Amino acid sequence: MKTRKRFLPHLILLLILFSGSTKAQQKFTIVAAANLKIALDSINSVFKTQNPGINPQITYGASGKFYEQISNGAPFDLFFSADMEYPNQLVKNKLTASKIKMYAVGKLVIWSKKTDPDKTKINSLLDSGIRKIAIGNPATAPYGEKAVESLKFYKIYSKVKDKLVFGENITQATQFITTGNADIGITALSLVLTPNMKKEGGKYYIIPQKSHAALEQGCVILKHGKDNANALKFYNFISSKKAIAILKYYGYDTKTK
Repeated sequence: MKTRKRFLPHLILLLILFSGSTKAQQKFTIVAAANLKIALDSINSVFKTQNPGINPQITYGASGKFYEQISNGAPFDLFFSADMEYPNQLVKNKLTASKIKMYAVGKLVIWSKKTDPDKTKINSLLDSGIRKIAIGNPATAPYGEKAVESLKFYKIYSKVKDKLVFGENITQATQFITTGNADIGITALSLVLTPNMKKEGGKYYIIPQKSHAALEQGCVILKHGKDNANALKFYNFISSKKAIAILKYYGYDTKTK
């Protein structure tokens, strides 16, 4: 009996340590393009409901910034980019542990509280009352890069370039418009369709895709997540019917390949 009593505290300690280790193993890190925030948060909620105990840690930002961090050894497990180019570069540099999955195609919109872009389309950016136009930084944010492509396609880039203000990512660029730090901006349809943006009362115009390269968005398991079964589960879950339904709700084309 005394032996059992002496053994009991050790058994409890082992169980606590094992439990802590298990919880740690359940966590994994995701870095994702800022345009995805509301959609991916919703997908994550469904994922966690179906997979109790698994706890993805998601950070949002500019795809180019994450690419730099991953290239410099940042310990991320899964990367959701706003384009295919950054994941492709990571594959070439042997920093990935899966194939690239194209999970969605994004859409660009012109959005403003000051004017109705749907009336004058791309020419709304030429309005004499427009002093600042917000876009994502084209050097690090694919949505910003495609915005510049569209401006050049419609031959108005030279007319508006001095009015451009750059957000570090597409979310920050959108904040510039909603807070009045910019009069109008080019942002992601997925952000415009969020409840908070709808409350802002702005209006938008979807820029025709013919004006820019398709905003094909890819995800990939990174080298750090090679043996992480939970990262693989989430990578697979993004192709599920429920995840696709959420992406469609937020304006993404889900004709993936």
